[in-house]
Order: sequence, then C-alpha cells, then structure tokens
Amino acid sequence: MPTLVQDAMSTVVLTIGPTHSLQQAAGLMSARRVGAAVVLDPDGSGIGILTERDILNSVGAGQDPSRETAQAHTTTDVVFAAPRWTLHEAAQAMAHGGFRHLIVLDDQEPVGVVSVRDVVRCWSGIPDTYDATVAAS
Repeated sequence: MPTLVQDAMSTVVLTIGPTHSLQQAAGLMSARRVGAAVVLDPDGSGIGILTERDILNSVGAGQDPSRETAQAHTTTDVVFAAPRWTLHEAAQAMAHGGFRHLIVLDDQEPVGVVSVRDVVRCWSGIPDTYDATVAAS
C-alpha cells in the first residue's frame, strides 16, 4: 500500500496573519524549524502560503523584512493536498507547480504541510530525526 500524505506530513502548522512582518515570520519559522507558514486572511484571500524562499527573494531584492508584510509575499494561488493523497500524487503536484510545500486541507481546514523533504524522507526509509518537542516550545 502506498504511503499517504497524512502519514508523511508535518502536523506542526505555523499559522500567521497577513500583517505579520517578514522578520516576524522568519523568526517564527526558524523557532519551529519549518520552511513555510500558512497565512490565514479571513477578510481577504483566504488561505495562502509564505515560504522561506519568499522571504529570501524579498531580502535579496533589498526590501526591509521588518517593514514588508506577509500579505505582500504570500502565494494565494495555492495547490492543496488532501490527507488521503498518495505521496506520488503530492510529488507530482509539487513537480508540476514548481514548489516544495503543499498545505494539507481536511474539511477546508489546514491540518498539515507536506514538503519535498517529507517525501524524500519517506521514500528513502530514513526516519525523521527532527525533535518535535522543539516545535512545541
């Protein structure tokens, strides 16, 4: 039986608002050791994603991360995964879209994030050495 997204995804979902600065987002992402944050904007675009690459691109363009907001750098045209997708389906979606993270939705609510790292870890058979207690602090 193929591995499912729900078995590979990180359930440590960092959720931020659209007005968080990129500096705040980077600090939270670093503290939780995640490469993406789910951006919830109930009054605007709904659910989006801000990745480490989005922050890197902004800083590389000379923008001030303490002044730039998540909203200005969030991807809102998001491809979502379902918990019951196979990792193969998730990998295909990532490769087709050219991205490294998928927000996993269950009943329209974010329940996890699956990354290329998660897929590689599962397919390689190497257990995750990440200590989840770090994410809880």
